[in-house]
Amino acid sequence: MPQSNKRVRVLIVDDSASVRQTLVEVLASDPEIEVLGIASDPFVAAARIRDEVPDVITLDVEMPRMDGITFLRKLMAQHPIPVVMCSSLVESGSETLMQALESGAVDIILKPKIGVSDHLTEARAHICDVVKGAAHARVGRRRILGSHDLPSNDANKKLTADAMLPPATNGAMARTTETIVCIGASTGGTESLREVLEALPSDTPGIVIVQHMPEKFTASFARRLDSLCEMEVKEAANGDAVLRGRILIAPGNLHTMIERSGARYYVSVKDGPLVARHRPSVDVLFRSAARTAGSNAVGVIMTGMGDDGARGLTEMKNCGAFTMAQDEATSIVFGMPKEAIARGGVDKIVSLHHIAQEIRRASAR
Repeated sequence: MPQSNKRVRVLIVDDSASVRQTLVEVLASDPEIEVLGIASDPFVAAARIRDEVPDVITLDVEMPRMDGITFLRKLMAQHPIPVVMCSSLVESGSETLMQALESGAVDIILKPKIGVSDHLTEARAHICDVVKGAAHARVGRRRILGSHDLPSNDANKKLTADAMLPPATNGAMARTTETIVCIGASTGGTESLREVLEALPSDTPGIVIVQHMPEKFTASFARRLDSLCEMEVKEAANGDAVLRGRILIAPGNLHTMIERSGARYYVSVKDGPLVARHRPSVDVLFRSAARTAGSNAVGVIMTGMGDDGARGLTEMKNCGAFTMAQDEATSIVFGMPKEAIARGGVDKIVSLHHIAQEIRRASAR
């Protein structure tokens, strides 16, 4: 991890000269980032790394002589460095990107659309944020990590959940027999969530998750979890019921909120501005749970860079929900849990390996 007073040094690896140039321009626009060099394929990249080790590598998936996934696996086995995969928005390639996250990539960014100035304006802040976040990730040999979301026209503003829905009232909703669980995660979250969700039995109360990740990739993430977990896992669709035994994953590039009809909960999935620089936003999910579920909810904030979810988790706690945060020792990046703890929004700090147990215990309150 780079020192806080030093710029994040980045090596760009992509076989497209135009993409390399665009990424150089985007990253160089941030005074906290230094482009250490560029490489047209993994062999050139390996030679550059031998000369000087970067803090972060942005890595294309499809390249000549060696594909990005193979290079990533070799790198993570021999010389772990935080890697951000750089992908085109192609649904058929989302399974490949899931392999990259399983193999140790920290995050995924979408390739900026060359020559489209509006897109570059939207993407610039997001790409720089992801790269700086990756520099804080703890990586080890075959350490498995997570992802972020897409930008919008408000990329340079940091909006709160007020942009999507008003704050919860101070009065906590009365307890009912139904409990729901809301989880937020970012960098490092994909594999951390897998560990938690695999440990939950099929009769666990309904769960709604925001994991910062681009659109198209959340569907693949949900399918992968569904094949591993006792609970049903699916990408959330507007109107889906939050049911015992079901996990809903917020779709990339859309906000997901909890709504209530009588004693039943369902999700509202809709567009909107970035909140805390993200869409979907953990703050939006957590605030909606505070408003509609009150003390019938359990809130969990896990590994991730930044502060998305910290304000919302505090609102959940103030409305009677039981809240927990992943501890520093097991977080790939301790940013989001640390901020939630600092705001006083956390009832209990929990190791990754005990979060599932705590969810079961809190749901039985």
